[in-house]
Amino acid sequence: MDLVTFGETLLRLSPPGQERLERATELEFRAAGAESNVAVNAGRLGADTAWLSKLPDSPLGRKVTATLRAQGTEPDVAWSETGRQGTYYLEQAGEPRGTNVVYDRANAAVTTATPDELATERVDAAEYFYTSGITPALSETLAETTAALLERATASETTTALDVNYRAKLWEPEEAREVLETLFPDVDVLIAAERDARHVLAHEGNAGEIGRGLADEFGFETVIVTLGADGALAVHDEDVYEQPAFEADTYDAVGTGDAFVGGFLARRIEGGDVRDALEWGAATAALKRTMPGDTALVTREEVEGVLAGGGAAINR
Repeated sequence: MDLVTFGETLLRLSPPGQERLERATELEFRAAGAESNVAVNAGRLGADTAWLSKLPDSPLGRKVTATLRAQGTEPDVAWSETGRQGTYYLEQAGEPRGTNVVYDRANAAVTTATPDELATERVDAAEYFYTSGITPALSETLAETTAALLERATASETTTALDVNYRAKLWEPEEAREVLETLFPDVDVLIAAERDARHVLAHEGNAGEIGRGLADEFGFETVIVTLGADGALAVHDEDVYEQPAFEADTYDAVGTGDAFVGGFLARRIEGGDVRDALEWGAATAALKRTMPGDTALVTREEVEGVLAGGGAAINR
């Protein structure tokens, strides 16, 4: 197994176009979650991937697993007779209204997931294990489970990756920093948006200084600082690599960061160096912006086309 991820996957419900939720008469129905997004995105690019979680044994829980399996990753879940399937509602619009997310995830089955319920042997056998800062924010139990899985991965010499992925609707910056810093000793690759590195992890300076500061303080093998429209930067073995973003028409920006991580990890798994993996991450992220939903249903050929500088055309 190349990549195993762990976390919550929600069902995303969205009104068509830029319609208001309060006026909507129909909703689009998709599965979405940072960790499953990364697994799907990397799997689309050739990695052998699995997603671990806990779901209610219900039609909604089965909707999640069926969707992920159809998109190319293997869901390995603990089925629960209690707890519910979390959802979120996405209302999209341009400026100045912007995009709004309304969560409905209280008492979700995943919040009670413990290591003994999960297929932890997959973590032992994987080349990479990935999770995000969203997962420990959901419950004390999940914070403990996330820590245990990271520790287990480290003991098994599985490379670990964590995206800070701060969500202000889940916890305050100080609480997030306190919990995340307890996980950092078992994290090899840290991904953080520049705003999260400043606001949550309390690191200042330019992106390079932030990346070096985090690497020096916590001993990460690789630190990636994502910069939105300005691309990304990585610090690895004391070297700094910069990667600009590729131009893209944006139809749905949600999940762009997960697409970047999926592309980056897929390329690292197949032997690419950090500079090469940054390019793959940026190209995957650009392609994601052109499609609806949270996952980047891309192909290697499309990513290679972006890297080669190919523009949009009619594919006949």
